Amino acid sequence: MHRPTTLDRRTLLALAGTGVLSACSGPVDAPDAPDASSGGPDDPTEQTGEENGMSTGGDEVTAGMERITYGEEESQWVERRVPTGPSRGTVVVLHGGFWRAAYGADLGTPLAEDLTAQGWTTLNVEYRRVGDGGGFPQTFDDVHAALELVDVDGPVVTLGHSAGGQLAAWAAGRLRTGQWSGDVEVTHVVSQAGVLDLGTAYEERLGGGAVEDFLAATPDDPLYDLVDPIRQVPLDAPLWALHAPDDGQVPISQSEAYVTAAREAGAKAEQIEVTGGHFNLIDVGTGAWAEVVRVLDSISSR
Repeated sequence: MHRPTTLDRRTLLALAGTGVLSACSGPVDAPDAPDASSGGPDDPTEQTGEENGMSTGGDEVTAGMERITYGEEESQWVERRVPTGPSRGTVVVLHGGFWRAAYGADLGTPLAEDLTAQGWTTLNVEYRRVGDGGGFPQTFDDVHAALELVDVDGPVVTLGHSAGGQLAAWAAGRLRTGQWSGDVEVTHVVSQAGVLDLGTAYEERLGGGAVEDFLAATPDDPLYDLVDPIRQVPLDAPLWALHAPDDGQVPISQSEAYVTAAREAGAKAEQIEVTGGHFNLIDVGTGAWAEVVRVLDSISSR
């Protein structure tokens, strides 16, 4: 099996220097260990913040945002934003789009901007996708390399929508597989209508066969043991799975199956029901997004 080539975190940072419930009124608690119990994008709205004064050498800087490249391919970059005051931690934003090149990191821009305004350092990650050199292992190598750019100071949260939810959960367990090595560990995972059961998604042909296109393998392939979130339980990091019952792109059964399996394995996982379908979770003006923010608030207050 291919073993991805990885750069250590110090090297990545050096390269960067040169050139991610129902609605209720109370606080959101960490998921408790066991008890009973993506489609196409919206059009993102581009905004800019205030200049943060970061020096990037060859990387691009716009007001309040630094674009850092972590590889030579066109899709290997992150947008890093820092708050004006003390940081609450880092949120790594992983966009959806069924891992296809038609959809990009512009989906995560409004989320990253909103969270940075609330005091989070954010990395909005672009990665190679199907049709753009992505698949296994390229997409996973890219997300891993982006994570290794995190300057760890406080929680490291992966926040992923739809297909990005799969990457967010995978990222929390990636260092245990032996295929990726690094220094940055994910401390919390927030999945927004995530594809958390790749085997079932393959069988149900979610996204018109998106999993087959992405992995080029059937669920009986050992590859799924490396990348399928439901086969990675239990994670060391707690996971929140936010999902709308009427999601027409990724059924809520994806979150239900994952949370059940995670709890049975002794992990901390919680399902939170939201309203508004698949895309409200990435619309910063909705109640669904407010639930995401409530979860993140609970993380930073620990």
